[in-house]
Amino acid sequence: QVQLVESGGGLVQPGGSLRLSCVVHGSIFIEIVHMGWYRQAPGKQRELVATITASNSTYYQDYVKGRFTVSRDNAKNAAYLQMNSLKPEDTAVYYCHANITLALRTLAYWGQGTQVTVSS
Repeated sequence: QVQLVESGGGLVQPGGSLRLSCVVHGSIFIEIVHMGWYRQAPGKQRELVATITASNSTYYQDYVKGRFTVSRDNAKNAAYLQMNSLKPEDTAVYYCHANITLALRTLAYWGQGTQVTVSS
């Protein structure tokens, strides 16, 4: 069984920073192909924030470019989202996502979400 566990959310003032972490727990025989971060604000659809491949190629949505940085540590089966210069509009539940191959099947997995609130 595979489980994504997130941490690092919280309340921060505008202009502040937070670092989200996502650790994949499961069989040692898994291959984490692709990881990403999504967010969902109240009343809105879940949207992509950033992604990172196993070879560390990254992609960012325009509204976080230059402020957020996605990274991963393959040895720890972990991904991170460093968020700087946070704005009130960044307030949302942030979800970790991973495409994981196990026993020749590649499936999508989601974390439970972590709340990020940007407010003065």
